Amino acid sequence: MSSSTVPSPKFTLSKKVVLEQYNKVREVVDIPAFSSKTNPRVSPMIEENTDGFLSVHMINELKHVRDMSRVLFLAQGWTSEIVEDLYEKGIRSFAVDNEFDLDVLLSTIEPTDWKITLLLRLKLKEHSLRTERYFVFGMTSDVINERVTQLKDDHHIEQLGVHFHRKTQNVNEWKIQQDIEDVLTEQTLEAIDILNIGGGLPSEYANTNVDVIGGIFRRLTELREWLHEKDIQLMIEPGRFISAPAGKLITYITGVYDNNIIVNASVYNSDMDAILVPVKLRVEGEVGNNAGKPYVIKGCTPCSMDLFRYRVYLKDEPKIGDEIVFINAGAYNFTSNFCDLEEIPTEIIE
Repeated sequence: MSSSTVPSPKFTLSKKVVLEQYNKVREVVDIPAFSSKTNPRVSPMIEENTDGFLSVHMINELKHVRDMSRVLFLAQGWTSEIVEDLYEKGIRSFAVDNEFDLDVLLSTIEPTDWKITLLLRLKLKEHSLRTERYFVFGMTSDVINERVTQLKDDHHIEQLGVHFHRKTQNVNEWKIQQDIEDVLTEQTLEAIDILNIGGGLPSEYANTNVDVIGGIFRRLTELREWLHEKDIQLMIEPGRFISAPAGKLITYITGVYDNNIIVNASVYNSDMDAILVPVKLRVEGEVGNNAGKPYVIKGCTPCSMDLFRYRVYLKDEPKIGDEIVFINAGAYNFTSNFCDLEEIPTEIIE
């Protein structure tokens, strides 16, 4: 088979796996809220088949949702007009990460008879290197404690909570109870109804260690028990953990030379994670270094960073036209217009 006649690449997304992953989370928390930005095609599956919420950051994402009462909308730089529009759409749960947005919300609802759930985002210290790469969301603990005291008796707020977020694939930041006790006063813990710990549940990639997942789930169970003693519900916003295992990226080899494999897809239209995080997708059928030959898997563009895998060991000798299937590929598979790349279609599998 010549490189010009190989099939086009595609994603597959398994509804069955999505729901299996969701149920794993549902067993250890009170309120799961799937993070829509991870893969918006998963949102309708969650809405139609579970009791979960959907965590949404952008108005554009709402086109994937029917029941707006199940949306947690995370605000950033909004106006009263936006708040009014969201409420009219049926959204009743909001999270704000700064005092400006909080004051916009409060001034908008003050003359109304609206009832909402409100979460205040806490700036919680992360034990990671200072790379100046990440924007720091949230309000200081002093502001959170003060504002919770002010808002706990507000008749517009049916449920009040605190929200924070760990960076994706962060497997070392799960001593949450101690962190919370260090920054929130006892009065704040008595006043809130919900603690939303955000996302960050890890998924399995070629360059990550997920042996810690069992320990993380045990910590979640312990955290939930501690919160229940204080009449607080535990909320979490998993995205990658639910969507990644449900997806595969099916590509085809268009060239093989030396130890290099060229496939007919690019990280720029399938796996931007490989550059941004970076995490590297596993390959279906890859073997250990004692059982196969090492190959580089290169994307189709001229960019030297267009690398799916710098080294993967394969047992069989690859040939033009062969499939290369990347697994755990269902999260953050957004595209770009680099080199006029086309968006890769997704096939939903029941």
